[in-house]
Amino acid sequence: MRSSSLDELPQFWNVLLGEMSLVGTRPPTADEVMHYNQRHWQRLNVKPGLTGEWQINGRSHIKDFEEVVDLDLQYQHRWHPMYDVFVILKTIYVIVARVGAF
Repeated sequence: MRSSSLDELPQFWNVLLGEMSLVGTRPPTADEVMHYNQRHWQRLNVKPGLTGEWQINGRSHIKDFEEVVDLDLQYQHRWHPMYDVFVILKTIYVIVARVGAF
């Protein structure tokens, strides 16, 4: 399931409820938030999304949390509705091609 990203499908319900966006930052885990510094909180300036920079630019290959934060902040800087379309299209490619999946 992980390699095909089917494990992300239940989160689509959160999008329908308005709790998440299709594109955004990676939702934080409780243990991550416990260790946040000021810079890390900036990544929460946008709604978490089903997909985003982490998913299309490394996914399972990115292990360093600081790199994930960099990608999330980069997304916020680049944000535009057409950029979201690009991220969604690239997400489809990454899933179909199984790029970065275990």
